[in-house]
Amino acid sequence: MVGIGPGASEDRTRRAETAINHSQLLVGYTPYVETIADLVGERETYTSGMRQEVERCRYALAKAADGTVVSLISSGDPGVYGMAGLAIELAAAEGLTVPIEIVPGVTAATVAAAALGAPLMLDFAVISLSDLLVPWETIRHRLDCVSQSDTTVVLYNPRSKRRIRQLEEAVEIFRQHRPAETPVGIVTSASTLEQTLVVTDLDHLLQQEVTMLSTVIIGSNATKIIDGWLVTSRGYQL
Repeated sequence: MVGIGPGASEDRTRRAETAINHSQLLVGYTPYVETIADLVGERETYTSGMRQEVERCRYALAKAADGTVVSLISSGDPGVYGMAGLAIELAAAEGLTVPIEIVPGVTAATVAAAALGAPLMLDFAVISLSDLLVPWETIRHRLDCVSQSDTTVVLYNPRSKRRIRQLEEAVEIFRQHRPAETPVGIVTSASTLEQTLVVTDLDHLLQQEVTMLSTVIIGSNATKIIDGWLVTSRGYQL
């Protein structure tokens, strides 16, 4: 399991590149493997589209069981909404005894935070708004709990062309517990040439362009905007 970070080669770790260079086969979602084209070389690849995670993982494990050195590619970090858990679960379910190494990567929360400033300087939570694998009512409950906790919150998978209402409901929940002027940052296509940044507030969040490529960071009571930067103060005496 190899995390390749958010996109740019500069944000890949040396350990990830070493693992890929030592692999005989690269398996992953097609756009992710295309992202590391500079490392693929003559290596064999196996790619497929969205919602085929189980099939990719099963193929990678089967090849590994045959003695092939495989890198199962995840964007960001494989243990953060990635494939690491699935690989371990599937290997156990199918009785496969293969050595598994999890190579961490830079996840979207920290990449977006760095682009915006320093909004994650205190406790924070990460919640995905995708209800593909988790019931929306469960996600709503988590949003309601964390919105009352006065911690910074990072939203993954906030909105797609067909999935609009989730972000609207999330904002509605946060508005019940946080001031309208609560700082919000939006980073789209983080760590790529297409990266865009928006610093706004909770009251104006839904007026901004937010896509599946966006990461949304909703500040806490300690978050403020300083010279355009989003900063959550740790409370140092200045």
